[in-house]
Amino acid sequence: MASIAFNDLKAQYHHLKEAIDTNIAAVLESGAFISGPQVQELEDALCRYTGRKYCVTVSNGTDALVMPLMAKGIGEGDAVFVPSFTFVATAEVVSQQGATPIFCDVDDVTFNLDPVSLRKKIQEVQAEGKLTPKAVISVDLFGLPADYHAIREICDEFGLLLMEDAAQGFGGEINGVKACNFGDVSTTSFFPAKPLGCYGDGGAIFTDDPELYEVLASIRVHGKGTEKYDNVRVGLNARLDTLQAAILLPKLREFDTENTNRNNMAALYTQLLRDKYDTPVVPEGYYSSWAQYTIKAKSPEHRTKVQAALKAADIPSMVYYPKPLHRQTVYEPLGYRPGDLPVSERLSSVVFSLPMHGYLTEDIVRKICQILNQVED
Repeated sequence: MASIAFNDLKAQYHHLKEAIDTNIAAVLESGAFISGPQVQELEDALCRYTGRKYCVTVSNGTDALVMPLMAKGIGEGDAVFVPSFTFVATAEVVSQQGATPIFCDVDDVTFNLDPVSLRKKIQEVQAEGKLTPKAVISVDLFGLPADYHAIREICDEFGLLLMEDAAQGFGGEINGVKACNFGDVSTTSFFPAKPLGCYGDGGAIFTDDPELYEVLASIRVHGKGTEKYDNVRVGLNARLDTLQAAILLPKLREFDTENTNRNNMAALYTQLLRDKYDTPVVPEGYYSSWAQYTIKAKSPEHRTKVQAALKAADIPSMVYYPKPLHRQTVYEPLGYRPGDLPVSERLSSVVFSLPMHGYLTEDIVRKICQILNQVED
């Protein structure tokens, strides 16, 4: 059997090669490398796919997160509530704006923001009186949308902006409603390893608010007003390259087929591993895009043993994430201590992710599971 890829982007390219190469050639022939027609075509297609009214494509998923904070004037003295068990960009953008990230714990089953912890942290910030609660950034981790019914209720109760970080969640659903619909503003990433990835960096912002859309579109191009050299606000250089839009168009057309295969392979993983491992759970009414297939070892030592066995069999695995955000060096000044967010801390010590992509095959999944099931506890 050929070498196993963690995320087989080559297989995807070979499947879509004709369409991708044709689109790239069309951009090269046109010379419209910045803000070419494929960018608007992609934004229209993303709106149709998600069902949102407005889409602003941008240069990467981090810019997609920071721009709504800029648009809403969130900054020094403000508190933004984020899960601790996720990639640093979710909190980093808050800090970049001068606001303070308030780390919340996550649910042990779904890995997503725990509404109980969120409510507790909001009340603690209110009681302390030093910061003004302004927003929640909830993450759709590993492809599964968060508990937006409960999170929306809390945001409405406390008057907070709800941002959905669907960098990993694009293609997920709750009761038939697609991810990128659950926030007042929602974002995704087109980093190559994401469910819908380009061949570089890229991202998108979604909203149904026409005024917010206009501000975001302005921020994307140096805060421009009616024309390029009329600058009405401080902005960014955050445009999505035309080449990346051209690459994403055929990938988006194939996305649901790939997503179906990811779900089929995830179901097979679970069937073969659930008697020995703590496998991921998709709640009733939810649909995951399986950005990662992440399971729990029984202990940190067990994880080390499992990953060593996989490596010996030339099977890649990854740990997302080995250290929760509230324990990162950069956030030590915020004063969090070991045990403050126990679920996030425990998950970081036992989770590991297995190969997952739209071209994964049953034979490969069975081989991986055979190795895993041979490892002693």
